[in-house]
Amino acid sequence: MVARGLTGPAMRRLYPALLIGFALTACGSEPEAPQTVEVPLGEAADAEEAIIPTDTDGVTPNAERVATLGLLNKRNNISEDIEMKPGETREIGPVILTLASCERTAAWEMPQETGAFVQVDILDRGQSDHARVFSGWLFKESPSMNVVEHPIYDVWVKDCAMSWPGE
Repeated sequence: MVARGLTGPAMRRLYPALLIGFALTACGSEPEAPQTVEVPLGEAADAEEAIIPTDTDGVTPNAERVATLGLLNKRNNISEDIEMKPGETREIGPVILTLASCERTAAWEMPQETGAFVQVDILDRGQSDHARVFSGWLFKESPSMNVVEHPIYDVWVKDCAMSWPGE
């Protein structure tokens, strides 16, 4: 209860007294006992199975996924789309691309991401063997996260064709 008309210094003296009074009132009360709810075992098991999938039925196996990669020759400005399956290696001119895997998040997961594990080997002018210039994950939504650093060729992920259950 605050008396009307109290302002400034009088009100500032009243606040500590009110706070102490509220604290003492709270200390005298006993905490409530936690409530327990019994769930029959059969219902709990069904609920867990509904929440946590235990198998990967419906997900495209890695060997059946198809990645679409973009390859750009910066010297002559020619761009190509290359479709590859995991484990496949392609030689396009002096560039050898190897796709180890491709992934994308399920439709219900956020943020949506698409990625591929790629190895890039390039035969530079005057060399007799291909040199590995990149080995790692490339991401469609974050192309600057990993970059194929080469003065002539650029490689990026365009898509990973696969499906999830419920899509």
